[in-house]
Formats: sequence, C-alpha cells, structure tokens
Amino acid sequence: MQIIPMLINGKWVHGDTTSFIDVINPSTGQVLAQIKSSSQAQVDEAVQAAHNAFESEQWRQVKAFERGQLLIELANYIRMHAEEWSLLECRDVGKPLTQARADVEAAARYFEFYGGAADKIMGDTIPIEDGLLNAVVLEPVGVTLHIVPWNYPLQITARSVAAAIATGNAVIVKSAEDTPLTTHAMAKWFAEKVPKGIFQHITGLGREVGPYLTSHPDIDHITFTGSVATGIDVMKAAAQNIVPVTLELGGKSPNIVFADAPMEQALEGVVRAIIQNAGQTCSAGARLLIEEHAKEAFVAQLVDKFQKLKVGPGEADVDMGPLLNERQYLKISTLLQQAKKQGFVITGGETLKIKGYEKGYYIQPTIVDGVDANAAIAQEEIFGPVLTILTFTTIEEAIELANGTNYGLVAGVWSKDLDTAHYVASRVKAGQVFINNYGAAGGIQMPFGGYKKSGIGREKGFVALRNYTQMKNIAIRYATPERT
Repeated sequence: MQIIPMLINGKWVHGDTTSFIDVINPSTGQVLAQIKSSSQAQVDEAVQAAHNAFESEQWRQVKAFERGQLLIELANYIRMHAEEWSLLECRDVGKPLTQARADVEAAARYFEFYGGAADKIMGDTIPIEDGLLNAVVLEPVGVTLHIVPWNYPLQITARSVAAAIATGNAVIVKSAEDTPLTTHAMAKWFAEKVPKGIFQHITGLGREVGPYLTSHPDIDHITFTGSVATGIDVMKAAAQNIVPVTLELGGKSPNIVFADAPMEQALEGVVRAIIQNAGQTCSAGARLLIEEHAKEAFVAQLVDKFQKLKVGPGEADVDMGPLLNERQYLKISTLLQQAKKQGFVITGGETLKIKGYEKGYYIQPTIVDGVDANAAIAQEEIFGPVLTILTFTTIEEAIELANGTNYGLVAGVWSKDLDTAHYVASRVKAGQVFINNYGAAGGIQMPFGGYKKSGIGREKGFVALRNYTQMKNIAIRYATPERT
C-alpha cells in the first residue's frame, strides 16, 4: 500500500499520528493509498521552515522573471505528464476522465498565466511636492497557507499557489484528506526545483490539522476553499493574529432562463452546470429559475436530457461519476428519499449500483420541482447532482429569487434580449454572472469569488496577485544640489 508522505523543510516525512487515513477511489470503493495526520510539532516545523526560506538570501536573489520561468516550466511539465496526472485526479475524486483532463490543463494554464505575470507586478509613484519622490511598492506577504478542498484538488491548488509563488512568497499547502494525490505529485516537482521550505505539503484530517495551521502566529495569509461553517472558523482563527484571508465558500447558484432564451444552449448549460463533478462544485448551477409560461416545454426537454445521462466510474469517461465518499452518499440519498416522499422529485432521486463497481458511491442526477423558494432544499448547498426548479413571471421576481439565498457566487442569465440580460446582471448579487453561457471554460483570467456568505476576496486573474502582496509606501526626500 502506498503511503503518501508530507514535504516539510525539504524532507519527505510521515505524520506523527499512529493511525492511517485511507484514500479511497469513489468509483470502486477501494483504497488507493494512505496518509497520516501532521502533528502540531510538524506544523510548527513547516511554518518555521517557510519563514526561514522566505527570509533567506537564496530566495531573495531569485529574480521575478526567474520565478516566472519556474512556473512556466511547471506548466510544461504538467502537460508532458497530463495523462498520468489526469488518471490520478480521476481515481482520487471519481470525476470522469474528460473532466480530469480539463482540470490538468487548467492547472497548467494557472502556472503559465502567473508565470507570465511574475515580472509585471508593478507599483506606482504618487506626486507629492518638489523634492519628494514617493513610491508605492508591492512586496510578498511572507508565508501563505493554502487549504484545498477535495472537489478540485489540482485546479484549486494551482490557482492560488501559482499566484503566491509568482509574487515571491513561501507556500504551505494543506490538501484534503480524501484527495492528496495530485498535490503530492506537484510537491515532488517543487522539491527538486525550489529552496527547501518554499513549497511544503501537509496532510491529515482537516478538523485536526487545520486549527494548528490557521491559528499559527507566523502564517501571513490564508487562502481557504470549502464550506461556510469551516470558513467562519478559519476567519476567527486568522483574526486572532490579524491575518488576511481569501475565502471561496459555498454557493446555490441560479440559472435564470427567460422565455426568449436560446433554448438549446440554455438546456445544455443548465445540465452541465449541475452534473459537472457530480454537482460537487461550489459554483454548480443548483437552481433553475424559469419564466412560467416557458416552463412546461423547457422542463420536459430537461427531464429527457437528465434521463439520458450516463453515470459510471470516472475511468469509463461517461457523463457523470460518483459522489466522493460514503458520507456524501448517505447525506444526499437521505435528503432525496425525503424529497421523493413529499412528491418533489420529477426525475432521478435514486442510488445506483453499477455492475462491477458495486462499492462505488453512485446516485442519479435529480430534478426537484414544486418546493417553496424558502425550503431547505432550495436554500442550502447540497453539493450533489440535484437541481431545484423555481418559476417567475416578472424580471423583478426573477432577480428577487436569484438573490434570495445567503450565497452569491455565480449566476447564469439566458435571454436574447440584451436589455433584459444586462439589467438582470447588474442587479444579481453574484461574483460572476454569465450571459447565455455558464462557466466560460474555467476562466483562468476571470476574477472569481462571492458576495454574501460565498466568500471574501477574489481568486483567478491579475487581481488575485494582490492577495499575496502587501503595499509599502516609500517617500524619498532629495535636495537641490549645490552648484560650484
């Protein structure tokens, strides 16, 4: 059995705890590898190593363009090993191979994008008065912590680590206990390329190891992607040390479909927005808001598309893979049984047994209709392939429904009338709004983050570089030279 080690201070080590944690392939239910949880002493060692590496002359002497070249080299390495890394992600998360390949390419693009940006992070000058040169410079924050979720481990690690390294920081990654494989593959590359302590990988149960990291007084910035409840805990811990946070939390994102929408594109967009990664996506389009007099025809076609979707193991590369683990499987299947008893499920709602993969965590893609907009199933993030339908009759009602949750991560607006589309987009409280599309191929360059309880700050694009820099103002007084 493969034991995944941690990378701490340039050394490969195992957690100090006695028990092992199984890393399970959701498609088969079989154990892929094992990890151990880091101890507090190991976290302290990692943070101290990161601090020492960040302050070292060796790292200070690495020029910005050289950091960029390093990241572009990693992008090329990922592409050279794309199939190997795709299989790791497919087996670790359970997602279809095509989606895993897209994640691998996205990771390469993050390193490529931020590699190109590394020597273009520029400050400014401010005119004050004659004899005073005032410069604003952007410096790295120091030791950055990256707590990565299990649904997109490679992509989400890449998007924040690339920006942090580009700006000159030392990085500690805490991978999810369910999905450490591709982060370990990345750690192996970094171990050979950067000074010890600049990139480190910590493993273990989030509830045990997370608090050691988030409360550590020598962490300078925390990037966390995950649930609202854990995000609140992260923010509280960071507040004790006055440490800035970037939080990408949950969502209950709407696709708002008007009667004049391009219906074929809308149908495809609505389906893909909820089944991608089996709906285990913060930005999943979990609510369909449909104009009332267009509902009957649209939903009939939607049900037909759902019923034709193929569910199976990730490596079979069908439309949808399994849920991640038994906990997710039991939670969602229980919720759907309740919805079926109440008469809300119009298609799906059942667990599945796939021949040859009977221990996998499979569930039918499901549509729920007839629930109140304030019902839990229409308000709370399910994190599974469950689409809730709500109807509206006016533009204002559509906007009210779209904004009627505690979340505000993503929204889709489907209409051929640009006045309608722009009006709705301007009033929907969401960090990203897509008009007549949803997701935009990953959008490496597009700022991503949420309103309300969907998070704080933005990742992706140039704006994310500011997460990992701090601003310093330098004012230089100079005198008129004496002339002889």
